[in-house]
Amino acid sequence: MASIRNIVVLTGAGISAESGLATFRGPGGLWEGHRVEDICTPEALARDRALVQNFYDLRRAALRTVAPNPAHEALARLDREWDGELLIVTQNVDDLHERAGATRLLHMHGALHSALCEACGERTAWTEALSDGPPCPGCGRAWLRPDIVFFGEMPYEMERIYAALQRCDLFVSIGTSGAVYPAAGFVQEVRSNGIQTLEMNLEPSAGSTLFDESRLGPASILVPAWVEEMLQ
Repeated sequence: MASIRNIVVLTGAGISAESGLATFRGPGGLWEGHRVEDICTPEALARDRALVQNFYDLRRAALRTVAPNPAHEALARLDREWDGELLIVTQNVDDLHERAGATRLLHMHGALHSALCEACGERTAWTEALSDGPPCPGCGRAWLRPDIVFFGEMPYEMERIYAALQRCDLFVSIGTSGAVYPAAGFVQEVRSNGIQTLEMNLEPSAGSTLFDESRLGPASILVPAWVEEMLQ
């Protein structure tokens, strides 16, 4: 641990599940009863805009009913107290990391509290519904959509992420399925450079065998314990 200076942390839906937000997969998941093609692709938005907008309006509203859990709070503490480089890359579109206080943070799949104008490309902070077709604050056209990276679209800030992966001494994956690329490939990227890797998950992910160490259990228990180790 003494040799570790720069850290990249990847978080997935599992870290927010303990706050009460549904994951995408498994019983009760957000995709249950929906095909991905019907909800989270550019083609779905073009085919049934109302369905897609309503799906994300409901998710945006659900954020008001939940709060960060000890795993979010522990990463925010690491952000405050770690004097090396740190980048928290989240696949989640919720704002629980920010509400816990994390600032060295990147949303690679977009954010529910942001709207993207398909007409002018402007991004706007947004907390209300989009299904009633509000105009873009920039151009005035009613072409706002969730600022979410749909399947088939390029995740945000990939150059910055890969640069951080090249510089890090430790890569940590928390609450991810290991099934969604390109994030699922990050562990292979760092392994090729001899970088230490750690997974914390409720159950083994699809890529568990690629990690140097895998800790299984609730994120709200594992993450605070790991952060305490690092800061000692």
